[in-house]
Amino acid sequence: MAKEKEEKKGNGHHYDASDISVLEGLEPVRRRPGMYIGTTGPEGLHHLVWEIFDNSRDEAMGGFCNDIEVTLLPENRVRVVDNGRGIPVDIHKKTKVSALETVMTTLHAGGKFGGENSGYKVSGGLHGVGASVVNALSIYCRVEVHKDGGIYMQEYSQGKKKSAVKKIGNSKLHGTVVTFEPDQEIFKEIKFDWNTIVNHIRQQAYLVKGLKILIIDARGWDNKKGLNESDVFYFRDLGLELPSVSFYFEGGLISLIKYYNKFQKAIQSHIFYVEKELDGVGVEVALQYVDDITDRIVPFANNINTPEGGTHVTGFKTALTRTLNTYCKKNEMMKESEGGFTGEDVLEGLTAVISVKLREIQFEGQTKAKLGSQEAQGAVATVFGEAFNNFLEENPDEARAIINKSILALKARKAAKAAKDSILRKGALEGMTLPGKLADCQSKDASESELFLVEGDSAGGSAKQGRDRRTQAILPLRGKILNVERARIDKMLASKEVKSLVIAMGTSIGDTFDLSKMRYHKIIIATDADVDGSHIRTLLLTLFFRYFRAVVDAGYIYIAQPPLYKIKKGKEILYAYTDEERTKIVGKGLNVSDIEEVETDLPAEEEAEPEEGTEEAKKKSNKVHIQRFKGLGEMNPEELWETTMDPAHRILKKVNIDDAEEANKIFDILMGSEVPPRKSFIQSNAKLAEIDI
Repeated sequence: MAKEKEEKKGNGHHYDASDISVLEGLEPVRRRPGMYIGTTGPEGLHHLVWEIFDNSRDEAMGGFCNDIEVTLLPENRVRVVDNGRGIPVDIHKKTKVSALETVMTTLHAGGKFGGENSGYKVSGGLHGVGASVVNALSIYCRVEVHKDGGIYMQEYSQGKKKSAVKKIGNSKLHGTVVTFEPDQEIFKEIKFDWNTIVNHIRQQAYLVKGLKILIIDARGWDNKKGLNESDVFYFRDLGLELPSVSFYFEGGLISLIKYYNKFQKAIQSHIFYVEKELDGVGVEVALQYVDDITDRIVPFANNINTPEGGTHVTGFKTALTRTLNTYCKKNEMMKESEGGFTGEDVLEGLTAVISVKLREIQFEGQTKAKLGSQEAQGAVATVFGEAFNNFLEENPDEARAIINKSILALKARKAAKAAKDSILRKGALEGMTLPGKLADCQSKDASESELFLVEGDSAGGSAKQGRDRRTQAILPLRGKILNVERARIDKMLASKEVKSLVIAMGTSIGDTFDLSKMRYHKIIIATDADVDGSHIRTLLLTLFFRYFRAVVDAGYIYIAQPPLYKIKKGKEILYAYTDEERTKIVGKGLNVSDIEEVETDLPAEEEAEPEEGTEEAKKKSNKVHIQRFKGLGEMNPEELWETTMDPAHRILKKVNIDDAEEANKIFDILMGSEVPPRKSFIQSNAKLAEIDI
């Protein structure tokens, strides 16, 4: 037997306690950061800010803080200050070190685990890992606590303390100052986005009434005077003139609804609002219907945005559908033949914010994107259902407008389904599963197949000739497709160009949409670099965002980046994608006479090659020929393949939705029916436009 065990060990089958690795302290966080912050990309980087900010916000939710400051500092540092109670600094009974050190260097440590006697009645912290995870993933972290008349400080690097907690001065203030610098070993690119931070924190300001939040961008701060930000409590006290934005809202969710619907036409003049606690669950809901065909539901659990919804959203939708059906039937506002509303009908044109607060909260996943607490579903359904029913009874005009909106949506849904089924059925019966103008690829493997959406027959012809027929399909689009921002499926599928694209994708649309049937995992929008091309690209992005959001979320949409210039220097041919690149390639020190610029793709007349070594040959070799491309149709198939379609050399931009709410607002402004918001947007951003004259 002993011999047999030895043989197994030698063959790699030996398995005992020595094979189990135990990671101490914060090592697990550094080893597997994605488990704690989701990703080490931009989203995970900003998640560090949210974790520290959430700790301060939790103090505000508990009524202990009313002023938070977030500062972006030079050298990729972020500073978050609050005037809360300050992290305890006395010795922790279990760890035998300062409570501050325990919170910052130990997972599952914090003031959110003590039940009824804990420091927090409600908080966003699930695992209590926020501060310690940020500390573990930072090359530098410093915490200052103003508490009980003193200032206490501790510094860390990669989650490890540099020294014990020490008192560094006296203070009449109270609160916590956290400064951290993300570790470049963990994050490939450290670049905090100002708009992302402002939009996230603005949302939080609406959710906590009476909380003042100031955000300062001090990344361009040139500290010539030798000022030390660690010598002040609030960075604003240094008296510097820096870009900043502040938030303070007394209206709470009602103010947030007004913000979301700023560019919409309301059909419901009074915003519905309810706030009530039931069985230990705090429920707060605000909603308003607008003249639109899309819906916008923004859910929160303990002030954490849960973009994937969860039990609170399920309870809300159930109560909304039931309440409107009951009211409609009671007041005989719908024919029996029309049946009742579905969830899809009552959501059309709805803007709603749902916020629940629970003592014991459960999320699905560490990144807290979906609420799993079952008690939230019943609490929201009961509180919202009763209050919304009373709202309808007390406001008959508002109720009639909402019901009529939902009836219109019901009729449109049935008409759209009939039109969609008819179109798809006809296509199948005619044996034309794919549109005739689609030049499909040979491969049936979606993971390697690409669909190029090109502008016009000219570009389509070049693309069809220059492509790799095995993996690349071409679909030419004639003119500008329908603006689908306010178009239902029946009207949308009546557009020949849109219908061709939908059939080519293979996913169907609406309630029969199936992402697994996607025929191409790369849909590449290839339009000209002019105003019309930009408009067509925007129309296509509107279509994907409104009706094929899952395709965008899956990362299947790309934008081609064709070159602006073809530069021929002697026998060498190079392509420039920007004006800066063109200048760099052409180089300095050339006489104007040495540069020849053309605007078309018409080939220059062939000249007889001069004899080598002659003065004429030298002049020709110094001549730089610059050709400006106005569109893809001007490129011959070889040029189009070499610059725009060849996977080995092309440049593609992947379309991501970093902030769905901001994207939604931009599409409303640019593609909606309301003209004033679009006019204002154009006037505000006119200076940023790059005009190609």
